[in-house]
Amino acid sequence: MEELKLVGETIQYIVIRLGQEQYGIDIKYIDNIVRMQHVTRVPKMPAYLKGVINLRGEVIPIMSIKLKMGLEEDEATKATRIIIVKLEQAGTIGMIVDEVKEVVTLDLAEQVEKLAYDKEEKNNFVQSVGKYEGGLISLLDLNAVVQEK
Repeated sequence: MEELKLVGETIQYIVIRLGQEQYGIDIKYIDNIVRMQHVTRVPKMPAYLKGVINLRGEVIPIMSIKLKMGLEEDEATKATRIIIVKLEQAGTIGMIVDEVKEVVTLDLAEQVEKLAYDKEEKNNFVQSVGKYEGGLISLLDLNAVVQEK
């Protein structure tokens, strides 16, 4: 008897690097990817909110995903990028990433739901794990990343 599979259900993700780990961001949320630039600090904001940038006349808040996840401070390099995402609830926001690696197409049937993590851990930013070329990519839940906690 043949196994039933979801055929043709694929999603494209941009693979980013944060520290030594690779994460995927659903491409449908991505508006733009820009080089690191001067971020104007805004007083009395949480540490993970780095400030704002002016991108073609639009003021966009910039956040550090690494600080939000409890990782080390960002160190800007030539590979550092700001990914501009548009979310229904949070609007437009920029996220600092160490590097943008590639675009991958993952089969929904190949995605594994995340394990039951402690909700207080940084892992609640991961919605599932995708299998790609023998490795695993943690797929970020952007709404969880941008929620203020």
